[in-house]
Amino acid sequence: MKCPFCSNHDTQVKDSRPSEDGRVIRRRRSCPKCDRRFTTFERFQVQQVFVIKNDGRRELFEPEKLTRCLLIALGKRPVTKQTVSNIIAEIEQNLSEEGKTEINSQEIGDMVLEKLKNVDFVGYIRYASVYNEFDNLDDFYKLVGKLEK
Repeated sequence: MKCPFCSNHDTQVKDSRPSEDGRVIRRRRSCPKCDRRFTTFERFQVQQVFVIKNDGRRELFEPEKLTRCLLIALGKRPVTKQTVSNIIAEIEQNLSEEGKTEINSQEIGDMVLEKLKNVDFVGYIRYASVYNEFDNLDDFYKLVGKLEK
């Protein structure tokens, strides 16, 4: 790892520890040339997955974007950020296991709804209303009716 201070390529790892649910490794490093220390983070990178939007556009899958959507849907609900992180991690793991390089946005939305169904009913309804572009009250009734069956 190159030293960010003096650009020396020969740095040493002084300490390593997992963080963020073990998905990231934090390393404290030292440069023998300038005696400065710095921190690096190693993150497992899954194969890049592109999301095919309804209008045909392709975008890189961004877990952070999905996290923001879930936090909005679950706003003021008794659901922890850790639970949201777990949902995102499960979806990322599913994408990785399937080995797809492209996925339809509809499939991701369906995955999210399936996870939310078991986490928080109100959050599920909120997410579904935006995801399915509800136009009127009948759309809500239909969704709730489906869930009751």
